[in-house]
Amino acid sequence: MAATGGFVPPPYPYERLDALKRLADSLPGGVVDCSIGTPCDPVPEVATRAAIDALAASNGYPPSAGSAALRDAAAGWIRRRFDVTVESAHVGACVGTKELVASLPHLLHLRAPARDTVLYPAISYPSYDMGAVLAGCRAVPVPLDARWHLDIDAISDADAARALVLWINEPGNPSASTADDAYFARVVAWARDRGIVVASDECYAEFSPHPATILSSGFDGVLAMHSVSKRSNLAGMRVGFYAGDPDLVTYLVETRKHAGLMAPTMVQAAAAAALGDDAHVDVQRERYIERRDLMRDALAPHGLVHDGGDAAFYLWMRTADGADDGWEIAARLAHEAGLLVSPGDLYGALGADHVRIALVQPRERLELALDRLGRAASVKPD
Repeated sequence: MAATGGFVPPPYPYERLDALKRLADSLPGGVVDCSIGTPCDPVPEVATRAAIDALAASNGYPPSAGSAALRDAAAGWIRRRFDVTVESAHVGACVGTKELVASLPHLLHLRAPARDTVLYPAISYPSYDMGAVLAGCRAVPVPLDARWHLDIDAISDADAARALVLWINEPGNPSASTADDAYFARVVAWARDRGIVVASDECYAEFSPHPATILSSGFDGVLAMHSVSKRSNLAGMRVGFYAGDPDLVTYLVETRKHAGLMAPTMVQAAAAAALGDDAHVDVQRERYIERRDLMRDALAPHGLVHDGGDAAFYLWMRTADGADDGWEIAARLAHEAGLLVSPGDLYGALGADHVRIALVQPRERLELALDRLGRAASVKPD
């Protein structure tokens, strides 16, 4: 049945890359896909074993809030990683953090119908904007400063008065920005003065050289969300968690029960086991650091510079002279290197002169792309 003036879903952002993907895949050896941050490294054995062991107990419904083991493991990880103590009761499970990002504005709007505005970084993960749209709310992008952090001073009083939630994303996607506790404290103080919930998407925290969390500023009006998708290569299992304000966590846990939102039993078991083990994350972190250094240094002679932050999962690149837009850069890399990257305007119009490179491919695949690029450069006329 044809739509009659209602919501029409826009094309999914990464589907805009299909033509470039075909171009890149036409090169010998095929496409080296660094466009989407989907891990390509192995699932840790500790998680695999836990999922298999839990399979026999999957005949009943799993708890929507998360199993006791998962909530305890999440609280324990927060304590180890950030030196912040959170009660397990103030942790809730989600079906991957993207699900929570998309659904949170709707649930918060039910709780506070007088507010109708979602504030989010002007260059960011597209789901912050889409979550507002799906909730029937106003989506208002917030400008970023020179270090790719939210410029909260740029938010108008009128938008702040209507704001339901302020999204913050550190370490940042796509910019690889990293914030410290002092920055988090400033954002939280601003939001608390205005009665705005701060939702902090921290799913890349394991890949920051200076791990920090918004929970260090206290729990009142604050939610932090994390997943095992990136830290443990479990993106296919779709599980994460949120923690923070006890009243807000309780509200979300109880509301989400009615929506039937629950991660499968074996998935929760795998996540709990992965969160309890840091050794595999240390290995994964070194992989991303190695790939980051390789690609940043190898692309510099080809006129591409990283001007984002120092988190290890992404490179945020532009031409040294700023002459090319992201689609021109992406087309060149697809044609010459078989390397598929994401043009920056997928993350907001202000990112149009950049591309994002997700460092998910094994080193040998990255070296294949770099070798192709070098060969293409060697045959170009002076």
